[in-house]
Amino acid sequence: MNILREVQEKRYILASKSPRRAELLKQIGLNFRSVDSNSEEFEPDFHDPVKIVKHNSLLKSRNVALNHKNEIVIGADTIVMINRKILHKPESLSSAKKYLKELSGKKHYVYTGINIINTKNGREVFDYEKTIVHFRDLKDYEIEYYVNKYKPLDKAGAYGIQDDFGCLFIRKIEGDYYNIVGMPLVKLYETIQKVL
Repeated sequence: MNILREVQEKRYILASKSPRRAELLKQIGLNFRSVDSNSEEFEPDFHDPVKIVKHNSLLKSRNVALNHKNEIVIGADTIVMINRKILHKPESLSSAKKYLKELSGKKHYVYTGINIINTKNGREVFDYEKTIVHFRDLKDYEIEYYVNKYKPLDKAGAYGIQDDFGCLFIRKIEGDYYNIVGMPLVKLYETIQKVL
């Protein structure tokens, strides 16, 4: 059987209203719709990034899967970690500026967990991707401009690699580019195959 055709013929639900994740699913030709998971993301008192993204992606996918049949539900969660500290989505523009100053000139890690549930056969698989991102030294006026223009309050770590200007913060990456955007596409494709 042609596995690509089988993957593309299934019906999916993205347990997220993220426009970036939706664009990535469109890019690989999935037939999907987005459903808000209405999940409270986990605020941990520990610093295990894999446990955090696993908890949140399971919660999102399972909340949505409860109300849908004969579809494949995709839940995802992305976090940024620097020096054992988690940078969530910033609560304010001043928090966003603080995050970017913290990331400036250093390397950090981006983790995305994906949990996939096939509601028809009951199969469920979790996996994650980790990417290392190296920031160049950022000038205060660059941070000021970016935060005021792009208002990155919906982005873990307060930046988007896909933004017109945010891309200029990054000197190099080690690993999956799409993981930084919010959905590691190769890992997603491989994980979908495990629930068919």
